[in-house]
Amino acid sequence: MKKIILFLSIIFAASYVHAQQPKPEWITVKSANLKCWECKERLDKYLLMENKANMESGMMVWKINLLQGEIKIQFLPDRTSASAIKAALNNAGFDADDEKAEPDAYKKLPPICKRAEDGGGPQKNKPCHVQPVN
Repeated sequence: MKKIILFLSIIFAASYVHAQQPKPEWITVKSANLKCWECKERLDKYLLMENKANMESGMMVWKINLLQGEIKIQFLPDRTSASAIKAALNNAGFDADDEKAEPDAYKKLPPICKRAEDGGGPQKNKPCHVQPVN
């Protein structure tokens, strides 16, 4: 009988702890200078480092849509926030919705990763949203 009570107590405690975990949330961020494969690779590397270093693994998954110029990020709200994610994008040199990229980080981007008004992004008859074949 003691084993059954102990077993049920453990099951109850485990389900209670699991119920306390906040549910992951999604955020979609538009970026005017996220249009090419090189930008995607650069941002992926930056987010991996940022997630490990400063966000306590709060970002779980991200999907970059180069044709739409947007990134969808799933994150844990108890570990990071939407504003912290946008700040990370800005610090990587990319615009995040209405927030412009940090000027110093933006200057370090290759020309193709700049905003269209600065001569970046896809050029006529030269799609850059497709991974180059080596």
